[in-house]
Amino acid sequence: MNGISHHFSKEERLTSAKAIERLFCEGESLVAYPVKIVWMKTANPLPFPARAAFAVSRRNFQKAVDRNLLKRRMREAYRLNKASFYKSCGEERIILMFIYIAREVLPWENIEKGVRTGLTRMTGKKKTDE
Repeated sequence: MNGISHHFSKEERLTSAKAIERLFCEGESLVAYPVKIVWMKTANPLPFPARAAFAVSRRNFQKAVDRNLLKRRMREAYRLNKASFYKSCGEERIILMFIYIAREVLPWENIEKGVRTGLTRMTGKKKTDE
């Protein structure tokens, strides 16, 4: 991987049910409103430094249109901010899930700020763990 692309390719998506279950059982979490990030290091050799998934509660947003809008906004915020996150990961491999926790549809700027803040805090937390 020479340069970091701004695409969010299929290989970067976290789709394994076993990995997601393990993530929620063993992973760490942090809140950067309106997003909660659950993450953990993995020993699996991944083609990218991180694999990500996005979730919005059906209880808080009954309409699929609203859930899809919020997931799209979180994916876009992650896509635009992943370059600096990948650089800070180095050789580590991480799986993470972004969960939207606000109870109303917030503008993209708020979601992007939460994702950026969460990724920054997560990289800081990783460095203090070592």
